[in-house]
Amino acid sequence: MTDPTATPSLTQTRIAGGVWEGVLTVAGEAPPIQALHQGRALEGVEVTPLPGKPGRHAVRVPIPAAILTEGVQTVLLQAGDTVLAQFSLIAGTPLDDDLRAEIGLLRAELDLLKRAFRRHCAETQA
Repeated sequence: MTDPTATPSLTQTRIAGGVWEGVLTVAGEAPPIQALHQGRALEGVEVTPLPGKPGRHAVRVPIPAAILTEGVQTVLLQAGDTVLAQFSLIAGTPLDDDLRAEIGLLRAELDLLKRAFRRHCAETQA
């Protein structure tokens, strides 16, 4: 049986007061964690062992006000070249090319196609 802590895993617990928080589970010492936004490292990432919980570490990433801009901003949390977690922040009015808008358009088009297909099937059965 493999040890579940052999590969680091990072689980988000919350975002509160402008700080992303999570729990890192890893065997042994915690690797250095880096938070990247648009390829640039964010300052102030903290990784601290959780008392009485071997192999578990609290991770805190302060969210700088400078990255809070219009649109969708994504922050990657990495250990070396491995992405352990990510979080996205959405601010301002939705953009036309925003993924959520695209999904909404795709759903509407799918509903239109479903109705047309059902109508076609009903007409050919009659």
